[in-house]
Amino acid sequence: MFRSVAFAAIAAGLMATAACAPITTYSGFQAIDANPKDVKVGTDTKSVVRGRLGSPSATSTFDPNVWFYIDQVKETVAFRMPKTTRRDVTAIAFNKDSEVVESVSQYSLKDGKVIAFNDRETPTRGRELTILEQLIGTVGRGTMLPNDDEGVPGSRPGDRR
Repeated sequence: MFRSVAFAAIAAGLMATAACAPITTYSGFQAIDANPKDVKVGTDTKSVVRGRLGSPSATSTFDPNVWFYIDQVKETVAFRMPKTTRRDVTAIAFNKDSEVVESVSQYSLKDGKVIAFNDRETPTRGRELTILEQLIGTVGRGTMLPNDDEGVPGSRPGDRR
């Protein structure tokens, strides 16, 4: 009896710890055959880099001669928001005329800066109406009966609703 209760308690504990294991997701550039860190300054060109690493994850907004190869790892535990645990950014700058690599810079998660952004909402002036105000506000603005006004914008001649 005692062994079965102890076994059930251990099994429940193992299942509880397994349920809280983080889910790891990898996104961005995945180095398989070549690594962006292996790019040689002064000898490699844009075509060599593109052939070895593929297309960049992003290019600079203001200078198309700066390429970024970005990869990151996120972990999600149960219902919580995903947390970025690792991010590697390799910035490769090319000479504008000769297209030869001028510099290779490495950035990690520690180099990033947290910026404040608006959650896809445009702030507006005024106030929000309640549901009751919205319902009462539409009373009296229209009529259920068909109107005989032919010259009203939006009505077609002979259209009777």
